[in-house]
Amino acid sequence: MELGLKGRVAIVTGASKGIGRAVAMELAGEGCDLAISARGLDELNKVREQVLARGVRCIVRHVDITKPADIETLVSGVRTEFGRLDILVNNAGGARPGTFATLTDDDFHSDYDLKVLGQIRCTRSALPLLERSPAPRVININAIVGRVVSPGLFATATHRAACYAINKSLAQELGPKGILVNCVNIGYVLTPQWENIRNRLASGKSMDDFTAERAKGVPLGRFGTPEEVSGLVAFLASNRASYISGASIDVGGGSGAHV
Repeated sequence: MELGLKGRVAIVTGASKGIGRAVAMELAGEGCDLAISARGLDELNKVREQVLARGVRCIVRHVDITKPADIETLVSGVRTEFGRLDILVNNAGGARPGTFATLTDDDFHSDYDLKVLGQIRCTRSALPLLERSPAPRVININAIVGRVVSPGLFATATHRAACYAINKSLAQELGPKGILVNCVNIGYVLTPQWENIRNRLASGKSMDDFTAERAKGVPLGRFGTPEEVSGLVAFLASNRASYISGASIDVGGGSGAHV
């Protein structure tokens, strides 16, 4: 399928590994020039080399999305290097474990700062460039846990639910400007953070045994891969998705008993 993405420019946050890396590689393979960001520059530079090998341009920036100045530096770099922006993929963020009883105010504020304000800050900063694009897209990576809560993830469930509202509100507000806003909601997708989760919950088990046990509740019976997420992101960024906005699409192997 020809997606028509060649020559477009994309920002991907949290691009040093996992889903962000897969999205960066997918978009590069479709011919997009990229600005990739994360907090870990060593891993990010490795991704940049892989992106460049696909024949596109790529800049990297160290960005902590809880710091507005970092985001402004990223967008300024895009303006200087490429002079345009067509696609923003808000991917940065991870699961914060904790229950209502164990999470402190600081824990809750920190998670809100990352997940909710992070998407807001990045979109606000990118908006002036997106408004000049002939095919502007904002794609927010969200989580199914925002709809179907999971024990031990109180802050994540609360703030991911807020991200659903952000996605729908932005689609309504930015639609008249031709900016499409959608979110991709992940379930059990095998990313590096699962190693940390295994170490915390079941350090005596192998990764294969741990994921097989967790996947018993997934109708497809397995974890997904980052590449099974990135293909959908590329589609939503493309001309083939030009009448899709405000959508919320799960990539979770059938997980999530919600309508």
